[in-house]
Amino acid sequence: MRKHWLLFSQTITVALALLFIIQTLKPELLPSAAHSGVVTLRESAPQDRGSTSPGSGLRSAAKKAMPTVVNIFTSTVVNSPVHPFMDDPRFRFFFGDPPGDGEPQSSSSLGSGVIVSPEGYILTNHHVVEAADQIEVALADGRKAKAHVIGSDPETDLAVIKIELPGKLPAITFGHPELAQVGDMVLAIGNPFGVGQTVTMGIISALKRDHLGLSTFENFIQTDAAINPGNSGGALVDVDGNLIGINSAIYSQNGGSLGIGFAVPVSTAKRTMEQIIQSGSVTRGWIGASVQELTPELAESFKLGNIKGVLITDVIRNSPADLAGVKAGDILVSIDSKTINNWSTMLETVANLSPGKVVPVKLVRNSAETVVQVKVGKRPKPKAQ
Repeated sequence: MRKHWLLFSQTITVALALLFIIQTLKPELLPSAAHSGVVTLRESAPQDRGSTSPGSGLRSAAKKAMPTVVNIFTSTVVNSPVHPFMDDPRFRFFFGDPPGDGEPQSSSSLGSGVIVSPEGYILTNHHVVEAADQIEVALADGRKAKAHVIGSDPETDLAVIKIELPGKLPAITFGHPELAQVGDMVLAIGNPFGVGQTVTMGIISALKRDHLGLSTFENFIQTDAAINPGNSGGALVDVDGNLIGINSAIYSQNGGSLGIGFAVPVSTAKRTMEQIIQSGSVTRGWIGASVQELTPELAESFKLGNIKGVLITDVIRNSPADLAGVKAGDILVSIDSKTINNWSTMLETVANLSPGKVVPVKLVRNSAETVVQVKVGKRPKPKAQ
């Protein structure tokens, strides 16, 4: 009997000890009665600096890209009209010299840019520098330098300028916008309203935006990261701090950001920049044909079936297309073996061809396919506005 009592006592002692341990260390394993008003929360351990948490990732991206983004200040010389009476010494004796007499007046504007090479080449927007007589660049480290324009391209709204400073400059790392997806997080870096370098966060809202009327070649990345006046020419970077776009324009009714901003993909910017640095301008292909996209009604009327393409609406006389036998009313299916599904694809495909190259152009005419050989011409420069 005593043996059984000792075994019972030891069992109760062990059970109470286990209950105490569980109550202390794992209370959630025990059934609870009424809600006591105390909630047990699971709190993650503090992350060390340089970890891969979202906050530190954006911090690292900003730290990597910010030194490469510059503020651009431009000045335009304006000669103020002088009243004829100002030539009269007696009039000037009583009323004094006019403000700035004998010196040019200047109006200033500002924008942003991105250092793309340690040698001092900077990528920015054409509209930031197009009318500038003087350009000054302020780096993130406080240094300033005069800049000169290497070349610009109004059809993509891009320009390249250069500064001269001792030593190698911090240069941005180029990313891959072709891998970007809607919903990816991005940072916009620039100089909004002239307040100084600013970083804003958002996501990619849309890709390949065109028909906006902002430039000739449109393939914009749309973002809701706040982009304001002064951000033009600044950087749109991914979460790794790599450049995926050059901030170019905003949709706004009052001059402020409404969460609809547009950036030129860095793939387009890189091609343009390389040509500008090599030759000071951009050379594009041209065939001299105007097109419009096919509506379902048009496709049905031409009895195209599953064939995709664009409708040629006009052919310029003596242009490469005209000399090759392309006619208005033809359906353009492919150029140089690349399928053409819409107007923007056709424009970009032709522009990327080298002038002088002979390429096959597949057409549908009278419900039959035909191929003509077109010798690509040089795209005329856009007329000044």
